[in-house]
Amino acid sequence: MSNRLLLVLLGATLMLGSCNRKLLSIGSKANKTTVPMPESVRAANVDFRFLAAKGKAQFDQQSGNINVRIRKDSVIWISASLIGVEGGRIYITRDSVQVLDKLHREYYAGDFAYLSKRLNVPVNFDMLQALLLGNYLAPLSAATQPTVTTDGPVQRVNYEQAGLLVQQLVNLERGRIQQLQVQVPASENKLTVDYSDFRPLERTAQPFAHSSLVQVQQGQAAPSTLTITYRSVDVDKERLQFPFSVPKGYARKK
Repeated sequence: MSNRLLLVLLGATLMLGSCNRKLLSIGSKANKTTVPMPESVRAANVDFRFLAAKGKAQFDQQSGNINVRIRKDSVIWISASLIGVEGGRIYITRDSVQVLDKLHREYYAGDFAYLSKRLNVPVNFDMLQALLLGNYLAPLSAATQPTVTTDGPVQRVNYEQAGLLVQQLVNLERGRIQQLQVQVPASENKLTVDYSDFRPLERTAQPFAHSSLVQVQQGQAAPSTLTITYRSVDVDKERLQFPFSVPKGYARKK
């Protein structure tokens, strides 16, 4: 279960890429610079150096514990376990991806092309980080200008690029993203992430979503649903470690 859960956590974010590989580079040098948020967008991203979150993830009828650690804009580390036994671990930097599957004694070390190959759409570091944090997802290019409208207590931020329609709903009272939706009209694929259970972080008092509902719709198939519920989220409480090593005897996936 844990290896599948790890792939689902990553797979949800792959919808944020384009289904047309020619429209988005996925090599090790892809999207090194994050496009700044427009002044008209009233979302506040989580500011930190180190973030640690622990909780549960449920996919279909399966659930397990997850441990997420992030060094902002640099490293994402995810561990998934069931009944106290770790089943898999992921270590991601801006240009590398390493996956350890303890259940099958396998590992992968390479770049983001691996994730794209597994789920047939590209992805990059910033996309994954934004989804995990509930942060504003910037366009890939500064040339893409979002359309911003206000509907009561909610601000709608829309833009189109590389065959994608991206919409983000900002709760103006909290200044946080409450929903992210990405559609691929050509294939009817759609990703929707709803953020809820906002609680202030201890050190910054900034609202942070302790619950996320991720729905991935691929064509006419029934949507896949992943629920992530954090029981604790700490920012800059300590300098985090990101342990990752491959035990002897593990087979390398190609």
